[in-house]
Amino acid sequence: MDRFRVAPGRKPRLAERPTEVAPFYRSKDHYKALLEEHVEALGKLQSMQYAHDRYALLTIFQGMDASGKDGAIKHVMSGVNPQGCEVYSFKSPNSNELDHDYMWRSNIRVPERGRIGIFNRSYYEEVLVVRVHPELLQYQKIPPKCVDKHIWDERFKDIRNFESYLARNGVAICKFFLHVSRDEQKKRFLARLEEPEKNWKFSPNDAKERPFWKDYMHAYEEAIRETASEYAPWYVVPADNKWFTRVIVASAIITTMARLDLHYPKVSKEKRKQLAVVRRELEKSD
Repeated sequence: MDRFRVAPGRKPRLAERPTEVAPFYRSKDHYKALLEEHVEALGKLQSMQYAHDRYALLTIFQGMDASGKDGAIKHVMSGVNPQGCEVYSFKSPNSNELDHDYMWRSNIRVPERGRIGIFNRSYYEEVLVVRVHPELLQYQKIPPKCVDKHIWDERFKDIRNFESYLARNGVAICKFFLHVSRDEQKKRFLARLEEPEKNWKFSPNDAKERPFWKDYMHAYEEAIRETASEYAPWYVVPADNKWFTRVIVASAIITTMARLDLHYPKVSKEKRKQLAVVRRELEKSD
């Protein structure tokens, strides 16, 4: 995973990073088998995490429209018990959310201990979309004196502190930027327009952001450099090939969970004696 993980303090030159690399699976069947193995391993780890009830896992998915966030979440998490996994999609903030600080709506969705929380977009939108379109700040009701030339550096600091706080409280963090090319995005947009069953996925606003592509890449580079850390790493995952993306995402999540001190709760001698009594009673019953 070191190939895709961004070292703390390093600025990822996205223009120099591939959006597609040669796959390490030999065929579609091999890919399916590989993903199935990963999904099964993830399911077992999550079951242990749920029983252990000490750690939470927060996974964050960021990327341009049509980069494959929904598909990665759907396929990678297909084997996880729904009781132990929660997905939240953060769209444009509503009036209630705008009456709170910008981290509020994400903060209240941080996963409980024993669970996996998935953010489809996140508080990072505040240093991405809002940075590309700073006019959005006027809707956030922030006192004018708080909106100055240092606002982005201050928000980066807020995010670093927030993620450090979570890590110190047993929340493991795994962040993904799905790195799709502009050409592949166009191809996927056209597919959504041409195939009736995909029309619902397309919003005219998605295409309106394409002229700002370079601005977004600059915003992502800065955000990743300023917030990549050992406790909250960023992975820049090539996303032109959806199969490849899903396997890499699954591998990174498994690696993160495997590093946690997960185990099933140990049953005391007294508890085992109680269970033995219950078993004998059950065996004698009709």
